[in-house]
Amino acid sequence: MKIGIIGSGNVGSALGKIWGRGGHNILFSSRHPEELRGLAESIGKNVSYGIPAEAVKFGEVVVLAVPWTQAKDVLKSAGSFNGKVLVDCTNPLKPDLSGLAVEPNTSAAEEVAKVARDARVVKAFNTTFAAIMQSESRMFGSVRPVGLYCSDDDSAKVVVSGLIRETGLEPVDAGPLMSARYLESMAMLIIQLAFVRGMGTDMAYALLRR
Repeated sequence: MKIGIIGSGNVGSALGKIWGRGGHNILFSSRHPEELRGLAESIGKNVSYGIPAEAVKFGEVVVLAVPWTQAKDVLKSAGSFNGKVLVDCTNPLKPDLSGLAVEPNTSAAEEVAKVARDARVVKAFNTTFAAIMQSESRMFGSVRPVGLYCSDDDSAKVVVSGLIRETGLEPVDAGPLMSARYLESMAMLIIQLAFVRGMGTDMAYALLRR
């Protein structure tokens, strides 16, 4: 599969490394693509780099992994998605981590869908710390963390569920895109625990069932 990644910080680079080493064709992108040469070359010949518009053109799936303050502008400049799957990994955090920078009756994912109207938006990878994705294994002993995702498009969910599973997380369908409001609140909670309460980022959500 061809996967374009917009934003190559901790989250985007971690996901791209996993999928690239798993055999997918990856194009990392940023406003300064030459800075991505080392990252691309460290993974393999199936990995390249460019600007966000090139990532959108390249990918069957496009991953949005930029800070929320940059998300709308980069989407507007990236061109048409032509029905491609757009995975929104963003969390709309206030600068002081005191809450979410969106109104209660919406979410970052729903706002992304308003900008990228011709994309099939799936919210995913926003509740798992980059540190977990960068580690050798996602496992906590015998417990596998969950990769929560939501979307209004069932076929897009199937694609993203497979990509989540390839990262080592257990995919859990959280329902329609509106559920991103809950997923972003869950991210806010775990960020509070990690940084405000000082518990660190070596933690993840798991779903226990019996």
